[in-house]
Amino acid sequence: MAIPLSHFLRWFEAMEEDTIARRNLTKPKQSSTGNRRLSYGEDEDDEECDAEAWQTLSKSFKEVQSVLDQNRALIQQVNENHQSKIPDNMVKNVALIKEINGNISRVMGIYSDLSLNFTKIVQQRRAMMNNNRSSCDGKVESSDS
Repeated sequence: MAIPLSHFLRWFEAMEEDTIARRNLTKPKQSSTGNRRLSYGEDEDDEECDAEAWQTLSKSFKEVQSVLDQNRALIQQVNENHQSKIPDNMVKNVALIKEINGNISRVMGIYSDLSLNFTKIVQQRRAMMNNNRSSCDGKVESSDS
């Protein structure tokens, strides 16, 4: 069953609006103490991890936005070709739609990579926090002996 072009375009526009909303997110604000947030064991390693996480997110969202901007231009061209009803332009739409589909696959790949990278960062941060807690617990025990 073929999906009408208008349905595809509405779906894409909704996806693009979601990405624009994400692009408008701001970096976490610093508290009055100068820290991004307060948590147990906040130190330079935590700040490096926060910076790494932010860079990973930012880079991926910028890359996604670039691909979506390209798709916006392609969709506009598809619409113009479709409205012209010129047979040659309709044939061109096949290639344009294939390029749009390829770009959507790229976006999915970027989000997949982002998910994996972000998961690794979170796991590393948890491991660092657990190590910090263990070393703090060890210091308490040794001072009691």
